[in-house]
Amino acid sequence: MSRRRSNSLSSRRSSRSQGFRQLPFAPLSNPYAPMEIISADQVETIHRASLEILRDIGLRVENATALKLLTDLRADVDHANCHVRFDPALVEELTSDLPGEFTIHARNPDKTVRMGGNSIVFASVCGPSFVSDLDQGRRAATHQDMENFVKLSGSLNILHHDGGSGPEPLDLPPGSRHLDMMYAQITLTDKGWQPSWLNTASRARDCIEMAKIALQTDDEGLKQRPAIVGGLNTNSPLMFDEGQADGMRVFAEAGQPVHITPFTLAGAMAPATVAGAVTLQNAEALGCIALTQAAVPGAPTFYGHFTSNVDMRTGSPAFGTPEYAQSIVISGQLARRYQLPLRSSSTTASACVDLQATYESDMSINACIQAQVNNVMHAGGWLEGGLTCSFEKLILDAELLQMQAAFLQPVTIDDDSLGLEAIAEVGPGGHFFGSAHTMERYENAFYQPILSDWRNFEAWQEDGAKTATQRANQIWKRLLREYEKPPIDAAIEEELQAYMARRKQEISHE
Repeated sequence: MSRRRSNSLSSRRSSRSQGFRQLPFAPLSNPYAPMEIISADQVETIHRASLEILRDIGLRVENATALKLLTDLRADVDHANCHVRFDPALVEELTSDLPGEFTIHARNPDKTVRMGGNSIVFASVCGPSFVSDLDQGRRAATHQDMENFVKLSGSLNILHHDGGSGPEPLDLPPGSRHLDMMYAQITLTDKGWQPSWLNTASRARDCIEMAKIALQTDDEGLKQRPAIVGGLNTNSPLMFDEGQADGMRVFAEAGQPVHITPFTLAGAMAPATVAGAVTLQNAEALGCIALTQAAVPGAPTFYGHFTSNVDMRTGSPAFGTPEYAQSIVISGQLARRYQLPLRSSSTTASACVDLQATYESDMSINACIQAQVNNVMHAGGWLEGGLTCSFEKLILDAELLQMQAAFLQPVTIDDDSLGLEAIAEVGPGGHFFGSAHTMERYENAFYQPILSDWRNFEAWQEDGAKTATQRANQIWKRLLREYEKPPIDAAIEEELQAYMARRKQEISHE
């Protein structure tokens, strides 16, 4: 009887292996204590050094409105040179008692996410100019590539948030392509989204207006129920440009969360040590968070991390390194010190989907989990240091993320899970394939991969001996074939299209 049951189980497993299974869309939280690799005293050392940088060296803020706001708060402002020095007490005042948690409302309420606390949100990649796949190789991204990437990120349940529509469609006019990118995010997926364009006031306002149309709300309604996340980078070292400051202010006034993320590369744009690079990152983050609060007190704000290092032999940025992982964990400690949600990224410098792409991405993702990062950006599809969106890498990343999500699920320890009756039933020298305990659980007993192939060599070879990258190629094509556009009211689409047409006309005459 046991052998017959075993054969039946094997047969059912074989038939299931030909399908595509993924975990359901679900909120994710980290039940474990965050890793800490420096002491509380060392966290305070970094904090004090950051305040010293802001007091003695200061920031270059290339925005007249921002400089006036800081002047009104009695910061030391040199308007002629766009230079600001901050009194430590002012920084402490402006960066304390900020919202430590907030909700991002999706078009589909079932896909609304929480940012902060021990929650984790995985978001797809944004910003690359190139795309790649096994069929066509690396190439300049097009409108179609961008739409396909949004469809795929919307189809993968492990991605909770569209991080920025994937690649930039270089075949569209640069002044207005952000409208098409947001239209794709709103209509081709029903998850929340982050616009990838926040570098001018007008583009930031477009983001706000299209979000209001998508959710059929007004300014106050959007402020009460934030729907989009804005992202800003400083120009390290110690610079914040005019467009970024304007975009930040527009989002803050609209009540939409913004992550302030210095891009500090140790050895190039920051000191050639983890401690020095993180301290510079912290100073820039605190200064810009203070500026956000000067514009709108209490505006929801993230602490942003993007500190890595360069290859000292070539000067090229390196990602997914041990130093990158260390800086994530230290940033987690700093974010908790300021009681702010934390944003970081999954990264790799690999030029193709290979072993390097896998272990560097895994290093990054694991560090994000250990640090309790709340918003893991670029978690799906990042390649070549962020220059390329890869369709196969998107599937590889989905597997890595699903495995982490499964790891974070609590282990049940009770009489039933201990299986003492099953152990007694099987006895010495037996096997558990056909036991009642196994047969009751075999459908959902263990994690089911979307990409890994666990068959023996002969079965794998007979099925074409496909590598994981080749299987990923088949999976993303299948997902596109099976893609179904999420429901959206036709009147909302028409209103979005009318807004886009009007703005494109205006932009063409600017």
